[in-house]
Amino acid sequence: MRRGISVTEVLIVVVLIGLMTLIAVPRFERALAAIVADTEAHRIASAHVRARMMAITGSRVMLLRIAADSLWIAEVAGTDTTRVWTGPGPAGAGAALAGPSHPLRFTPLGVTYGLSNGTWTVTHRGASRKVVVSRLGRVRVLRP
Repeated sequence: MRRGISVTEVLIVVVLIGLMTLIAVPRFERALAAIVADTEAHRIASAHVRARMMAITGSRVMLLRIAADSLWIAEVAGTDTTRVWTGPGPAGAGAALAGPSHPLRFTPLGVTYGLSNGTWTVTHRGASRKVVVSRLGRVRVLRP
């Protein structure tokens, strides 16, 4: 009796592993796309909360700009704006962003004014999430 494995047995194992990989990879890719879209949508929602908290704690007017390439918060003093926080936008993770381009303004009480409501859609490889900001300043992340 010989010890070891034959070339045929190794070939069968390699083919089976290849078939299992072909079946499993698309499922993992969809799950990864959903995770990226969800992460980027929550990043936008947390930037909204951050801008609101900065306005309240600093007793000043804050401006939040949501763009595909970056998210930033600026302090408004008269006609001047000074950026106080900058974060990466969804495009940094390969996700697309669709939605209004107007910035959100927060009063020192944390209430938004002006054009404060909007819906932004973050899409990554077919998976999408919506970030909805109501007139009252509530922010939610929804699955379409």
